[in-house]
Amino acid sequence: MNTTKTINKYPDADLDEFKTLIEAKIEKAKSDLALIKSAYMNSHTNGTEDTSPTFKSFDEGSAVMSKEANSQLAIRQEKFIRDLKTALIRIENKTYGVCRITGKLINKERLKLVPHATLSIEAKNMQ
Repeated sequence: MNTTKTINKYPDADLDEFKTLIEAKIEKAKSDLALIKSAYMNSHTNGTEDTSPTFKSFDEGSAVMSKEANSQLAIRQEKFIRDLKTALIRIENKTYGVCRITGKLINKERLKLVPHATLSIEAKNMQ
């Protein structure tokens, strides 16, 4: 009596396609992160040192706000990169695209839009 369970998984050709997509997204995300970090590091080189004191205090408040916003953006971008790298590991393990709740394959179109997804729409709606 054979009790082997059929495992849902994408064929290697699809996994290769997803891998290429994810690697491109990682490169773009790293580039975006570098821009965010450079904006964060160079926020004081805007040449307003000799402007009126009133304007300067508003400008400093604005700089703090944008520094915080850039910091939040950088944190989100780093998490996105980590999630994409984790997706690459799932591709190597051949578990990519399998919903961690239902065990069913996640729709290909969803994976193209959100390549680090680990839940199908069905499972997401159940949450």
